[in-house]
Amino acid sequence: MPSFDVVSKLDWSEVSNAMNQAQKELTQRFDFKNTGAKIEKNESGLLITAMGEDRAKAAYEVLREKLIRRKVSLKHFKAKDPELTARGASKILVEATEGIASDKARIILKLIKDSKVKVQASIQEDTVRVSGKNRDDLQAIIALLRAEKDDEALNLDLQFSNFRD
Repeated sequence: MPSFDVVSKLDWSEVSNAMNQAQKELTQRFDFKNTGAKIEKNESGLLITAMGEDRAKAAYEVLREKLIRRKVSLKHFKAKDPELTARGASKILVEATEGIASDKARIILKLIKDSKVKVQASIQEDTVRVSGKNRDDLQAIIALLRAEKDDEALNLDLQFSNFRD
């Protein structure tokens, strides 16, 4: 029985490349001189630090620009408000999310069931597995989810993997 998985994964190698490019730009640009602006990866995502709140926000914008240029979806990232640290410095924590949360997975299941296409869908941890009798039904579901992934309720960067005949 043909099947595929709906996943929401982040390409960490591209994120690392974008971070390196952004850090290089931060060290070369005149407006970031002597601000101590830097971008680091930590356990919950990315940490941006700089001497002022405006410089930290500007460093975040540089990072966003580099992520977009490397074709990394910004839907995986959620920036928190800038916080003051010691010596007047400021930091911004950018949380990175991977996988499909259970509430979003239920929305995907409801979309699939409402489409009246004869397939079965199930939630497996942070992925949704869709299986059906023929390949055309599965391709119809992929087209449906591609059309709906920018919907306000979903707002996920979806990939389709593990397609089996």
